[in-house]
Amino acid sequence: MAVPKWTEERVAALTTFVGDEFPVSQATVAEAADNLETSSRSVSSKLRKMGYDVELASASNTKAFSEAQAATLATFVEDNSGNYTYAQIAELFEGGAFTAKQIQGKVLSLELTGHVKPAPVKESVKTYSDDEEASFIQMVNNGSFVEEIADAMGRSVASVRGKALSLLRSGAIDSIPRQKETKSATKEDPLAGVDNIAGMTVEEIATQIGKTVRGVKTMLTRRGLTASDYDGAAKKEKAAQ
Repeated sequence: MAVPKWTEERVAALTTFVGDEFPVSQATVAEAADNLETSSRSVSSKLRKMGYDVELASASNTKAFSEAQAATLATFVEDNSGNYTYAQIAELFEGGAFTAKQIQGKVLSLELTGHVKPAPVKESVKTYSDDEEASFIQMVNNGSFVEEIADAMGRSVASVRGKALSLLRSGAIDSIPRQKETKSATKEDPLAGVDNIAGMTVEEIATQIGKTVRGVKTMLTRRGLTASDYDGAAKKEKAAQ
């Protein structure tokens, strides 16, 4: 079975799915693989290439379940094959004593993932059309500068850098295009031009400023800032304890 290519949309869906989990658990990896219709190995490999820390398969913790609970869970999952998602099973099993991630991990260890109803895949918004993407890739391959691509496509330099990063992650291009005008004399805060950090997701901020999701999380944590899906202030406070 061929492993699906990591397109921009699939990478965006994966990063949204993982969120700020650190390290990324094997339960999350397995659930992401189910949602994106690929293998857990492919998901783990992609996440590590993107800079995420991923839990080793051998480290997956399933000891929270007693033998009796594990047997009951197995029976419940098999008797309701294809009827419930992991989140729904978590709500119904043992009065909600386990999280969806814990249920996912245990079902994975029981090798019963085929009985679980796939959760709907979160669709990402495509900001560049297929024709624009093809033109973008051609310009990058022709050695165009970031500013030239931005002018040709009517986009901001930050948008072009973000798009280039997405294409680099998916393997569509081999390198980020160079910027004609650099500002080495003064270091500017990449977040200075972001007006509504609290109302944006980490992925949206990363796209706007041309940084990686991991890089944005690091900046938010250092500055004690909070995005809509990442609490940098809490992370900074916890790190200081």
